[in-house]
Amino acid sequence: MQKITTPIMRARSHLYVPANDSSRLLKSLSRGADALIVDLEDGVSPADKDAARKNLVSFLNEVDVTTEIWVRVNPEKELLESDLEASVHKNCRGIVLAKANKLADVTNLDLLLTRLEKSRNITTPLEVSALIESAAGVLNAQDIANGPRVSRLQLGEADLRADLGTSGEAGVTTIQYARSAMVFASAAAGINPPVAAVLTNFKDLDAFRKSSQEFKEWGYFGRACIHPDQITIANEIFTLSDEEVNAAQDILDRLVAAGGGVALDAQGRMIDEAVAKIARRTLGIRN
Repeated sequence: MQKITTPIMRARSHLYVPANDSSRLLKSLSRGADALIVDLEDGVSPADKDAARKNLVSFLNEVDVTTEIWVRVNPEKELLESDLEASVHKNCRGIVLAKANKLADVTNLDLLLTRLEKSRNITTPLEVSALIESAAGVLNAQDIANGPRVSRLQLGEADLRADLGTSGEAGVTTIQYARSAMVFASAAAGINPPVAAVLTNFKDLDAFRKSSQEFKEWGYFGRACIHPDQITIANEIFTLSDEEVNAAQDILDRLVAAGGGVALDAQGRMIDEAVAKIARRTLGIRN
C-alpha cells in the first residue's frame, strides 16, 4: 500500500464541474478556483457517463495545468474502473473517491491506480481524497485517513444527512460530530486538513461566507464550491493575511534565537513547541 506524504495543501477553493459539459469544463479554468473537481459521479446522469469520460480525456490531454485537477469517480466497481481509465493522467492531481465507507475502498483504489500508472509511465502517484458520505464512513474515518494515497478527507453532508435521517436546523448538531471527526482523523493521520463541504443553496452567499469562516476556525482549510460566485469568498476566507504569516514566522524565529525549548513572543507570552506547531502549520511546514 502506498502512502503519499505531501506538503500541507493550500488550495482555498475547489470548484465542482460536471464532465459531461465540455464548454463548462473549459470555462472552469478561468473562474479563479485553486482546484477543480471534475465530476463523473452524481453530477452526471447514467446516460451521459460515457460522453463525460470522453470529455475528460480530451480535457486532460489539452489543458495547460496551472490549477489542481481532481476527478470525482463512482465507487461501484463496474463504473470505477471505467472512470479511472479516463482519469489517470499526468495532468490529474488526484482522485476524489465518492462514498468512501471503509479502508478497503481506498486500498482497492490504490491497487487500480498503481496498475494504470505503471502502464502509462506516470511517475508522480495520484493522490486520493476520500469523500465520506455515510455513518459508516464517519465511524471509519481514522482508518480511511491512514489509507494508501489519502491526502485529505471531505464530508458529503447531503448524503450523510439522508443516511442519518436528520432534519431541520437542529439536525446540524448531529452533523457537527462528523465535521469534528474529519478534523481529528486528518490530524491523527498527519494528512492535509479536510476541505469544507459544499453549500447547496449557492445563492445565499452570506451563509456561505459565515459557514466558511466557521469551518476555518474548526480546523478545515479550503471549501468545495458548486458555483463560481462562491469562489471569491472561499479564496478570501482561506487566504492567510500578512499579519498571520508574519506572526507565525516571528514565533519560529524567536524559538530558534532562544535555542529551542521556550521563548517569549512579541507580547511577552510564552512560546513552546505547541505554539510552534501551530505556527508551522500556518506556514505550511509539516514538521
